[in-house]
Amino acid sequence: MTRAVFFDVDGVLVHGMHARPELSRRWDASLLADMGVDPERFTKEFIFDVFVKKVSVGQMSVIEALERYLPSLGYKGSPMAFHHYWLTHDSVLNQSLLDQIRALRERADIRLFIATNQEHLRATWLWSHLGLSALFEDIFYSARVGVRKPEKGFFDFIEHRIGPQDEPPLFFDDTPKVIEGARAHGWEAVLFEKNDDFLRHDWVRERL
Repeated sequence: MTRAVFFDVDGVLVHGMHARPELSRRWDASLLADMGVDPERFTKEFIFDVFVKKVSVGQMSVIEALERYLPSLGYKGSPMAFHHYWLTHDSVLNQSLLDQIRALRERADIRLFIATNQEHLRATWLWSHLGLSALFEDIFYSARVGVRKPEKGFFDFIEHRIGPQDEPPLFFDDTPKVIEGARAHGWEAVLFEKNDDFLRHDWVRERL
């Protein structure tokens, strides 16, 4: 019997923004000093606005959005340079978790996937530049799907692509609302706060 196992990116595979702020590793800690952009304004006026509403669901490219909105935040440089800064500072892999996931990959009865809210360029960066393609079968992300987790359409898209499964997919994510959405869709979803939430899961522990 095969089983599909899914992992979120930020707060799980990457040490980055977490649903619990105290567990976050902020990529923008030096954003004001390095790029002249206030991180609180960037989060409020860019991330929670055009990025979530349009960029993360594939309705606008991140470069176009940065081109339009960065000047209002005081940044006059290249949006390409800003985006590169963003990517490189938000790319600290949870290597110890990946090492354990790699052990699961040796089993023929397990399929490994990523399920995340991302825009196109960062998804490609994670997949190709950071090498996650060597470990996972596919990356399902919101800009590709056209909707964000935890919307039903996100999970419908994945299930259509991976086909029928012998067991409900197992999903590790750091966001309670996403966990609720996955469970409502019939998945087994586990709230991830630290690596032990993965390592101590009974089904996983039996296979490591």
